[in-house]
Amino acid sequence: MGSINDLEFGPITKFPADDLRASQRFITSHNKEGKGIFAVTDNGDHHKVMVNGKGVANIIYSTIGNPVDLNNEVDIQYAKKHEVHTSPLLYFYILLPTHLTSPPPQPGIHIPNGSVVRLIDFAPGVESPLHRAMSIDYGIVVEGEFELTLDSGESRIMKPGDMSVNRATMHKWRNCDQERSGRMLFVLLDCLPFEVLGKTVVQDLGDLEGEYAEGTH
Repeated sequence: MGSINDLEFGPITKFPADDLRASQRFITSHNKEGKGIFAVTDNGDHHKVMVNGKGVANIIYSTIGNPVDLNNEVDIQYAKKHEVHTSPLLYFYILLPTHLTSPPPQPGIHIPNGSVVRLIDFAPGVESPLHRAMSIDYGIVVEGEFELTLDSGESRIMKPGDMSVNRATMHKWRNCDQERSGRMLFVLLDCLPFEVLGKTVVQDLGDLEGEYAEGTH
């Protein structure tokens, strides 16, 4: 399929991608007797088709503060509020004049002083642009094979079960399979401002900028 920047439409119109299973999300809590229960069983409440159908994001959970406050399920309420529900119809907003409609507001790529867990399905052969979030990103391959490339030109191939710890470096992802969709799980934790070679590092989402709300870093 080539670069994510291509104008052609990708095959993804919903979560999950047609050739991947619908992963389930289980959120626990406590009942009136103080026993553990499953409070939520679903496929996630935020499904956003991205970049003309070349991917779909599914926010699994998000939190604010560290340590996280679990009293009175305030964390569940926060996650619900910040996991903006977007139907597959969002895919078709790009086909309509902007004066007729606009997509609902989206969460940022990461949460300042918080965390977000995001599942992303990549269309076959798709490659992201170089980008950087101001966060520590834990990336885990769930299905498929991916190439992680840094702005130095260094790259690594990642297979199911492989993990990356991206410390706010410029990077891009490529689904190595030209025939099948791939899936990755990302956990993004906010980080303090920092410098490299005397220059302040800043967020740079490149051509992904329009896919997320503006961050505060």
